[in-house]
Amino acid sequence: MTDEAMAVGAARERITELIRAAGSCTLTTISLDGRLVGRPMLLQRAAFDGELWFFGYARSATVRQLRVNPEVEVSFADPEDQVLVSLSGTARDDHDPTRAAQLWRPELATWFPDGPATPGLMLIAVHVTTARCWERTGRRQDLLGGAGSAPPGASVFAPGGASVAAGAPRDHATER
Repeated sequence: MTDEAMAVGAARERITELIRAAGSCTLTTISLDGRLVGRPMLLQRAAFDGELWFFGYARSATVRQLRVNPEVEVSFADPEDQVLVSLSGTARDDHDPTRAAQLWRPELATWFPDGPATPGLMLIAVHVTTARCWERTGRRQDLLGGAGSAPPGASVFAPGGASVAAGAPRDHATER
């Protein structure tokens, strides 16, 4: 196994741990008029393999939005260890009754009363391309991908609105 494959495997294990600790997240899409729209979602309990799966309705605003602009962000926190996580990627709707049955959780019955057979039920798959976490110390760790990182010499936001050069030591989790 290559070093890169080992690194990706370790990152996926860490993301799985963080997902299981959080339980829920905010899925942010881009509305048809260009606004960011976030909504709470339950996270899957399965091992993270590069994709996250959510349940939705085929006629929902969420599904309409991702069909027009598939770029999404998923954020959540591990409250016990005080770790914040941001996953970015592309989403697609997927009608797969077998996968829906595999991923089903009893907590979803609140929104989907007939279980995986609920009329109009649609899965939303998010293919994660970038994963970052911020630990309680403020240290940022890029778990997967580097997209969205500021290039060397560029500035990023720091606490108090100050600007610092990319690549400079970062002690705080308030970077944007």
